[in-house]
Amino acid sequence: MSVLNPVLQPTKVKEYLCKGDRFIKWDDETSNASPVILRVDTQGFYVYWTYQSTSPKLRDVFNLDHPHSTFLLKNLTIVSGSDMVDLTFHNFVAYKEEICKDWAEDIMAIARNPLTYNAPRSTFLEKIVLHCLQLHIFQMFPADKKRVEEALRACHLPNGKNDAINPEDFPVPVYKTFLMNLCPRPEIDEIFTSHHLKAKPYMTKDHLAKFINKKQRDTRLNDVLFPPAKPEQVQSLIEKYEPSGFNIQRGQLSPEGMVWFLCGPENNLIVLDKLMLYQDMTQPLSHYYINSSHNTYLTAGQFSGTSSPEMYRQTLLAGCRCVELDCWKGRPPDEEPIITHGFTMTTEILFKDAIEAIAESAFKTSPYPVILSFENHVDSPKQQAKMAEYCRTIFGDMLLTEPLEKYPLKPGVPLPSPKDLLRKILIKNKKNQSMSEKRQSSLKKGRNAEPETTEQPTSADAEDTVWAGDVAEEEPEEEDEQLRNLDEEEIKKMQSDEGTAGLEVTAYEEMSSLVNYIQPIKFNSFELSAKKNRSYVISSFTETKACDLVSKFPVQFVEYNKWQMSRIYPKGTRMDSSNYQPQMFWNVGCQMVALNFQTMDVPMQQNMALFEFNGQCGYLLKHEFMRRPDKQLDPFSVDRIDGLVATTVCVTVLSGQFLSDRSVKTYVEVELLGLPRDAKRKHRTKLTSTANSINPVWKEEAFVFEKIMMPELASLKIVAWEEGGKFIGQRIIPIIAMHPGYHHVCLRSESNMPLTMPALFVFLEIKDYVPDAWADLTIALSNPIKFFNLQDKCLMKLKDTSGEVSFFRFSGTVQPFYFDSEPETITLAELQQKKRFLKLLKRQEKELRELEWKGSKQREELLQKYSVLFSELACSGGKKRTILQSTGTVGPACTAELTPVPVFALSLGVSEFVAPGIQCREVYMWLGCNWIQMRCSVSSCFVPFWFLCSSLKQQVARILELAREKQAAELRVLRDTSESNIKDIKKRMEAKRVERVQAMLRNTSDKAAQERLKKEINNSHIQEVVQTVKRVSSGGSGCPSSSGFCRGGGGQGNSVSQAFVTHDLGTMGKPSGRKDTSRTPALPFEDSVPVHVCL
Repeated sequence: MSVLNPVLQPTKVKEYLCKGDRFIKWDDETSNASPVILRVDTQGFYVYWTYQSTSPKLRDVFNLDHPHSTFLLKNLTIVSGSDMVDLTFHNFVAYKEEICKDWAEDIMAIARNPLTYNAPRSTFLEKIVLHCLQLHIFQMFPADKKRVEEALRACHLPNGKNDAINPEDFPVPVYKTFLMNLCPRPEIDEIFTSHHLKAKPYMTKDHLAKFINKKQRDTRLNDVLFPPAKPEQVQSLIEKYEPSGFNIQRGQLSPEGMVWFLCGPENNLIVLDKLMLYQDMTQPLSHYYINSSHNTYLTAGQFSGTSSPEMYRQTLLAGCRCVELDCWKGRPPDEEPIITHGFTMTTEILFKDAIEAIAESAFKTSPYPVILSFENHVDSPKQQAKMAEYCRTIFGDMLLTEPLEKYPLKPGVPLPSPKDLLRKILIKNKKNQSMSEKRQSSLKKGRNAEPETTEQPTSADAEDTVWAGDVAEEEPEEEDEQLRNLDEEEIKKMQSDEGTAGLEVTAYEEMSSLVNYIQPIKFNSFELSAKKNRSYVISSFTETKACDLVSKFPVQFVEYNKWQMSRIYPKGTRMDSSNYQPQMFWNVGCQMVALNFQTMDVPMQQNMALFEFNGQCGYLLKHEFMRRPDKQLDPFSVDRIDGLVATTVCVTVLSGQFLSDRSVKTYVEVELLGLPRDAKRKHRTKLTSTANSINPVWKEEAFVFEKIMMPELASLKIVAWEEGGKFIGQRIIPIIAMHPGYHHVCLRSESNMPLTMPALFVFLEIKDYVPDAWADLTIALSNPIKFFNLQDKCLMKLKDTSGEVSFFRFSGTVQPFYFDSEPETITLAELQQKKRFLKLLKRQEKELRELEWKGSKQREELLQKYSVLFSELACSGGKKRTILQSTGTVGPACTAELTPVPVFALSLGVSEFVAPGIQCREVYMWLGCNWIQMRCSVSSCFVPFWFLCSSLKQQVARILELAREKQAAELRVLRDTSESNIKDIKKRMEAKRVERVQAMLRNTSDKAAQERLKKEINNSHIQEVVQTVKRVSSGGSGCPSSSGFCRGGGGQGNSVSQAFVTHDLGTMGKPSGRKDTSRTPALPFEDSVPVHVCL
């Protein structure tokens, strides 16, 4: 909602009301009658009358003997009073029925207008002027007589003791000037000077628009849906509140205009949208808080108080939707049922009178259903039948006697909604199911010509099938079983707490037939209730029993109230009709928290303040966490509630106006009413330095309610007190119904009636709760450009002073160091240059030279040996061939002795080297020499080959060993650096924590608040330190970690092995770095086989 467009407008008083009509005013006690002219003032503040001369029609008006007399239809009664008990009745009789009807409807509309109770400050100040014009006198602050005289003198008005002021000389502008002189506003002058041009006594349109958007607007609102005020839009405000015509023409607002602007309806403290009917009224009854009354008939205490049917009218007109009737058997001869508080000295009223009062007032202020909670002690079937007959005949169609077709009374079926039950009266009374079943069967027989046969439920499912009969049948057995387990003292205590509620009698057929959706049953356990899942039954709890359940089973109680209703009532020992604190039961979702409406104490003030919203209909929709089955709520949650955003409220009490008619010192208390684990509950200002009750000023720090976990359930209570503890005024407002900014809090009396003069001027800040540790981050996210510009400036300053930036501050926390570059993994070439690796290569070269020398020596020995044998063989063969050739005897026989050349020899290319004519023996000799030479060559080749495999394996192992040693050394350095950084970070963070604590101690004077804030600072400091250390240890924020380096080290070993796989063995791995190709022929598998062997 924009401050420029108020949602609600005050009711316009119709012209005929201002003009007036003729009535006869008569007194009940004296029976005196006087003709009057009845009028309403133009603003709808007062109803007043002027007496006229005796009229001849007076006799006709009061002629009740006429058979067609319409006296009662012409009767208008206006009831006034400071509360619901001390009432004054003003009786008027109109001359025509239509006049009486119109006056009754229009006066009720004016009285029920939401702005009547929630009017802005300017409306109450206007009310004083109209009061003076009507009564011609208004007593005002006799203790400060001099200040009043000086203010009158400043306005050029008569200021003597017996002087009179002509009404024509006291128009509204003069009246405002008088108030400004009587009650100057220095605190508003300070606000004005802080937002207008320097050395200029006015505020321009631009400055006023900026003030509205910055101070008076809720910063949580969406700018698109709720656009901020623009300079051209505030011109209408200047025209409305600026007293100077010259300033209006120039679009300027003076300090006096600022005062009246802050008093106007545009700056109403209340969110006016929520005063209207704005909630969904189509959900089950169990999803609503219901305005409920206890012992409604009483006007005073529980022991000797007076009972009155008028209390039913007043409570219903006040928005109550559940009233209680304690019914007792009437005495002979009339035997009329009565209503009274049993076994006490309270007076009695007739049951019939109470029913008539309820029928008359049930739906005058709200069309939503009314629940009559019967505490029935009438043990006479005849009188119960008479009670049922009164309900049927007097209520008529308003009484709901049968369940709705869409909502049968079966397990698992929800209750109907308030909208489904518009203008219906529901009765809560014990239900006798056996009689109800007979009645239902008789109805079935009457509807159907042929009788129907129904199956009887088996014992296994009888409990589920008989869906309402166990209400009356199980209860006595449960009570007897429980009473047997209690001793006498416990029984007496239980009876004293429950009062007479535990002594109800059995309902007979006539009364039982009126009960449907509100069937009382004795509570057993949350588990049994969830198992049966019957939404149409209700359990009543004394405050002591309910408090015990809240403390022990809060979550289960919330779940129970999602589908089933509960009623809480004061314990029987509250003989003074005092009330318990209802907040604890609203916190778990109890629907009917019944209070004594005749006692206007703090709990009743809170109850009336809460049900003032949603159109005063008597129903308030519970939070979705108390309605949805998939959500869970623990009202005792310490830290937070998942899915909910907590709220922070800051209240600065600036000043007061017209707090008392005495010159006394005053102070103000501000208290939070909400969940048990919300922020500190109460704050208090200091006493004013001087005895000034007209315009006291408090220059104190804001009262901070830092963490309100569920603002929908919290209210703010503001109370003004005199020095001796005398009550001045109070105001209780739900957190979600308040506007932030500068506002006047119009105080109310103990009975929650608006007070005309007393008011407080406060500044409210309402925002989402943000922990201290994330405050800077929130600012950065809301305005990132501005934040990073500031950070850049800070970085530049650091560079100018130190030449480099070692760390970066962000979000109010100290982050770990940023390194210029990541630690580089050592390369394979660098590892091969290590001394230990070079030493290994030298040793392997030496061993290889020794093996080569041994191989060459062995080869020479073999060649020499077989060379001698070959020479001898050749010599003997030559001789033999010579002999054979000389004799010519070479024949087949000799040829046969020789074996042909073998195939394998031919495959080796022997044919290329054997000359024609050479026989096999020579071939074999040649093969033997070549085979020996080949053996020597292969032997000399394979010795360095297998040695090379072993050498490569040793080199890989040595490289990995060196890499791990290098890794361990770097890890030690990194660990030492990290520990040093963490120590430095902890030191700086501790210094920051100390600084925050000292700043908090300077800004907060309350010891309890200091302890709480100090604890929060310490907790956030611990969490911040832990998170920062984790980030440093895990390598976050640009800082390398040991774990990350270890992962790199593992990769390094793999890279070394891979390098040995892919690298050419001719350039890497041969210790000698050379090849002897002249003596050892190259083998095709020389470059590949060592890889497999090595790995």
